[in-house]
Amino acid sequence: MTLVRDYYETLGLGREATESEIKVAYRKLALRHHPDRNPGDVVAEERFKELSTAYAVLSVPEKKEHYDRFGFLGDANPFSSANVASATDFFDAIFGDLLGLGRRKKSTGRDLRYTLEIDFEEAALGCHKTIAFDRAEDCGACRGSGAEGGVAGLTKCGRCGGQGFQRQGPSLLGGRRECAVCGGTGEVPLVSCKTCEGAGIVDKWREFDVSIPPRTVSGSTQRVAGQGSPGRRGGPAGDLHVVVRVRPHKYYVREGEILVVEVPVSMTEAALGTEVEVPVLDGTVKMKVPAGTQSGSVFRIRGKGIPQSSGARGDCHVRVVIETPVNLGPEAREMLARIESVLGGAATPARRDFRAQVATREGAARDAAAGEAPGHPGAATGGAAGKAPHAPGTEAGVGHHEAPKSTTADAGAPPYRDRNHS
Repeated sequence: MTLVRDYYETLGLGREATESEIKVAYRKLALRHHPDRNPGDVVAEERFKELSTAYAVLSVPEKKEHYDRFGFLGDANPFSSANVASATDFFDAIFGDLLGLGRRKKSTGRDLRYTLEIDFEEAALGCHKTIAFDRAEDCGACRGSGAEGGVAGLTKCGRCGGQGFQRQGPSLLGGRRECAVCGGTGEVPLVSCKTCEGAGIVDKWREFDVSIPPRTVSGSTQRVAGQGSPGRRGGPAGDLHVVVRVRPHKYYVREGEILVVEVPVSMTEAALGTEVEVPVLDGTVKMKVPAGTQSGSVFRIRGKGIPQSSGARGDCHVRVVIETPVNLGPEAREMLARIESVLGGAATPARRDFRAQVATREGAARDAAAGEAPGHPGAATGGAAGKAPHAPGTEAGVGHHEAPKSTTADAGAPPYRDRNHS
């Protein structure tokens, strides 16, 4: 266990020291051991962190009172394991501009965002794309300084006196803000660079190769590190974020990890059966549509869907959509009407059963309405003789009943079928 010196002893004070005495002592000792005045001195850095820790506690009345009563609590030295920059920033927030130690901090460049549109097939199988756009970069003529002749053409900022910061408020210990003229660098161009007009950056056309992995969905983001806007004052560049947008496809639909292809067929093809070309991600596949296929029937083609995480290809589901004829001429209308009359109800059992159930319900409703009419025998208050006839399975006076269960197949979605492509 590491023993920590008493905070008052660290600052060379007694416990009766006042707030102003604590501040003066910290300023004097911190300036002596400041890393900027002792570059590479590890002992001075540790001493500087001890001083900053002591002042961070004793300068706050609540913390000082707690320390006077109970001593150390928790991490006695919050700056002990931290980088010395943490303690330095703490010092600069209070005395930086007063002591002339305000450092010109590096700034990271802004991140850039690029929206890349790709086709459905490219998103499913993966692809490589090249993107190009104008990106801000350091001016080559002035090497990012904004001055003719490069860094040699810079001079001290007249607004902040080369400090990079300006004081806020009349107090010597007041806050500070970044100089609006030099942007915190403390220097301005003596003569502005003609190429970048003193900005230090110019727009350049850049190209980047982006790899899109398989199974990509809209909204996926690819990060290209260090390819954003350049940093200032030696700071690192930002990142480039490529946001993928997948264009909708006319026939493909993605349902989770399943590729669904909607294939339109005519009503005669669905009734008589046919063979269709099914477009898949990497070509076409022939598939047989059996006679009597209903709209919405789904067939499976193995190994022709979206690549899986294991590397194998998933399945492709083919959904048949029966297209109803439009823009019929007189002859076509006459032929369809003739076919309808020839087919009869046996060819369309689902429609036949549905209409039979509707007709039964309508008849029950009419019977119930007739039984409640004034002067009708069914209007009597009781007795078997006063009851109106009604459909089996219903009660008198009730306008509905359970539709009889059909023995034919349900009119819903046809059963799932597994098809082998040829």
